[in-house]
Order: sequence, then C-alpha cells, then structure tokens
Amino acid sequence: MTNRQILQAMSGLMAGMFVAILAGTVVANALPTIIADLGASQSSYTWVVTAELLAMTATVPLWGKLSDLFDKKLLLQLSLGMFVVGSLLAGFSHGVDLLIFSRVVQGIGAGGLTALAQVVMAAIIPPRRLGKYAGIFGAVFAIGTVAGPLVGGLLVDTSWLGWRWCFFIGVPFALLAIALLQRTLRLPLVVRREAKIDFLGAFLIVAGVCALLIWVTLAGNEFDWVSWQTAALTGAGVLLLAAAVFVEARTAEPVIPLGIFRNRTVTLTTVASLLVGVAMFGGTVFLSQYFQVSLGKSPTVAGLMSLPMILGLLVSSTVAGQIISKTGVWKRYLVAGAVIMTVGLGLLATIDADTSFTLLSAYMAVLGVGVGMLMQNLVLAAQNDVPASELGAATSVLSFFRSMGGTIGTSVLGAILANRVASEMTKGLDAAGIPSGDGGGESSVPDMSTLPEPVRQIVEHAYGVATADLFLIATPCALLALITVVFIKEKPLKTTSGMERLAEEAGDKTVVGS
Repeated sequence: MTNRQILQAMSGLMAGMFVAILAGTVVANALPTIIADLGASQSSYTWVVTAELLAMTATVPLWGKLSDLFDKKLLLQLSLGMFVVGSLLAGFSHGVDLLIFSRVVQGIGAGGLTALAQVVMAAIIPPRRLGKYAGIFGAVFAIGTVAGPLVGGLLVDTSWLGWRWCFFIGVPFALLAIALLQRTLRLPLVVRREAKIDFLGAFLIVAGVCALLIWVTLAGNEFDWVSWQTAALTGAGVLLLAAAVFVEARTAEPVIPLGIFRNRTVTLTTVASLLVGVAMFGGTVFLSQYFQVSLGKSPTVAGLMSLPMILGLLVSSTVAGQIISKTGVWKRYLVAGAVIMTVGLGLLATIDADTSFTLLSAYMAVLGVGVGMLMQNLVLAAQNDVPASELGAATSVLSFFRSMGGTIGTSVLGAILANRVASEMTKGLDAAGIPSGDGGGESSVPDMSTLPEPVRQIVEHAYGVATADLFLIATPCALLALITVVFIKEKPLKTTSGMERLAEEAGDKTVVGS
C-alpha cells in the first residue's frame, strides 16, 4: 500500500481509537452529576466506572484471537456497532442498572477497538514502516486522554446539553469510523478451513480476569484488603485462570496460544507493558485530583494542566516513530523511554501543594516523553517477532496486560492515597488543635470551597504529600520495566506486512479477495 492508501485506511482506525479512549475518559468529571441525577448510591458510582473497564480489559484477548480467525474489517465494524448501541443505551438511561449494563456493552466494543486497531495496522503496514504511523496513534491516544475529562466537564456545565451528551458525543465518531473503514480499508480475507472458537477457554479467561479485576477495584473501598471477600474473589480468580491454562494448553485453537510466551520478545514486552500500565496509569490518574484539591483549580483548568505530559507523549512518540522507520533501529528508544519515564516519575515524587506549575509542567513533560517512546514501541517489537498468524493474539495480550496493570495500579495506589490523606489530615488537624472529626476522618474528597482557611491548607498539604507518595511507589515499577526492556533482543524490522507474511505462511489457509 502507498502512504496515501495507508493514511486513508488509518482514518477509520484513528476515529475508532478516539472513540474507545473517549468512552473511558469523558465521564470522569461528569460522574458526580450523573449519579446525583439518577439518585444512585456511591457503590453505583464505582460500578459505572468499573463495568466499562472490566468489559474492555477482559474481552481484549478474545477480540485479538477472533482477528486471527475471521475478517478483521468486519470485526472492527462490529465492535464499533456495539459501542454505538452501548452509547445510545447509556444516553437514554433513566436508571443506574441500565446505565451499568450499557457501560458493559460499551466496554466490549471498546475492547475490540483497542485490540483490532493495532492488529489491522500490523496487517497492512510492514514493521519497518510501522513506527511513523504508530506515532500518529500515539497522538490520537494523547488527544483522547486529555480531551475526554475536559469535554465531559464542559457538557455537564452546559445547561442545554447535560450529562447524557457525554455518551451521545461518541456516536457520530463511531458512525464516521464505520463509514471510513468500509470505504478505505481493503484487506484480503484469510479463511481457515477449521476455524474454531474455544468457548470454554474464553469463558474461563473472562471469568477469572473479572474476579481479579473486581477484587482490585473494590478492595480498600467496599471491603478490606484482608477479608473474606478478598479470599473468595482471589481464590476464584486463580482457580478459574488455572483451569483456563489447562484448557488452553489442550485445545486446537486457544484464545491465548500459550506457545507465544516461549517467544522471549513477547514475554518480556508483556511484562514491560504490565509494569508500564501500573506506573503510568496508576500514577497519573490521580493528577487531576491533585490539581483540583491541592492547587485549587477548576475541573476545566485541571484538564488543561495535563497538556505538558500529553504534548511530551505526542512529540516523542511521533519523532521516535519517524526515526525508527528511517533507521530500522528500535531498542535504544525503548531503553531511553524507560529511563526517562523512571526519571519523570521520580521527579513527580518530589511535588507538594506549593510546587510551581512551571516545575510541575517540566516534570510531566519528562514523564510524557518517556511513555511516548516506550509504550507503542513495545507493541512494535512484539509484532515484529511473531508469525503473522499470531499477530492478533500477541497484540491483544500486550494491550490486555497494559490495561490490567493500569487497573491494578489505579486500585492499589488509590487505596494508598486514601490512607495517606487520612493520616496526614489527622496529623495536621491535631497539630492545629482542630478536632479531626471536622474532616480528617472522611474518606470522600472534600469540597474545598466550603472549608475554613486553616482546614483548607491542611487538606491541600495532605493531598500534595499523598500524591507525591504515589509517584514514589510507581517509580520502582518503571525501574523494573527498564530492566525488562534491557533484556529484549533487538531484531531487524521486517519489510513485509502482516498480510504479505500470512500469504507466505499460508499452507492450510485459503486467501480470498476483499
């Protein structure tokens, strides 16, 4: 394919990816209003967020495996169609039960978009040329991440729109993506004579993953980390996943071919992706709260304050991708990205309520540069080193473990944040001679505008110290990611696309025109 044809095909992929990212971020600032309007409880608040994340993370491997068996273009359009249905159901919801169900449907669709967009890219673009296009996807990821909370806040604050448009706004993008894919994406259809879906393995994987994700999401909030609920959920999750490994090792068409983990590159990039998810998502997800509580910024301004990190990610992913495509050398950028990400997290571990925005911007930019060089190129390294018939499985495994790492990091670090804030506020209130019942023991985020000046300063300090601690804890995870990346063996980037390699590998497959 020519560069023009690739860019045309990618237009639909980029629109689809933007939709998937927007679905997870647009409700961030709108949820308090949504829950209040529907008259729902705090536990419902948690499940509106968790439902989409659970469905997306758990179904990524399934979509990846399906892409190795069936028409990738049709699967992409199907996942977009599910997203549209879920979005419309969410927008028209008049009860929290329907809203949570619709978020599950949205999550399944978003899981397909997350996995399939990168699989299709690898199918139509040779690894040697993939770097510069991966940079464009990094830009879409950055824009969707920063724009989501900002757009959500603006929609809620606009009286003639309201929170329902947080869900409706993704529908035009999804429909546009379906149309663009139909018009521009041309893939030869590879049909396997004995394409079978491992339904038992799929069920065991989804059930096991959901049990563990529900545990890490709710532990520390709905129940204690050490409790019977923890024992039940972790025990069930481990048993189900052990059964999944048993089934996957014996089936002809496993959802996750265990053989791909014999590939050193796939194993190391998977571990690195998990650690990047913990370090990046687990640390940065609480920055918006730090901006609003410690620095006293509005939700809209808090969204804009993330721009230095996003711009760093955008520039580094684009530039590194262009250089990799030009030179064919890629490992040095993985190592440099891991080093810079570790340094960025270490710098952010020094912040407090008095840190200037200039210094904070520089620290966030350093973190963004590191993540931009590392995250997408881990996928490139894995895709370059697996047979074309396993591109979908390998790509989805990396996406799955990155999402899993983000979920684990967010939950664990969130619990640490809550405990650290409570202890710092109690300490500060006691030192000031103020009864801690005036706010020190509350687990919810306080309304800063209603607090008297002495208490407000104590709260600002507590959130500043606690947020810095999160980055301090995330830094060793980034360091472990660096050590993992160092052991990845650099191999020359292939100059043939996934479809061309699949045609070469085809022995028991029939290639049919698109």
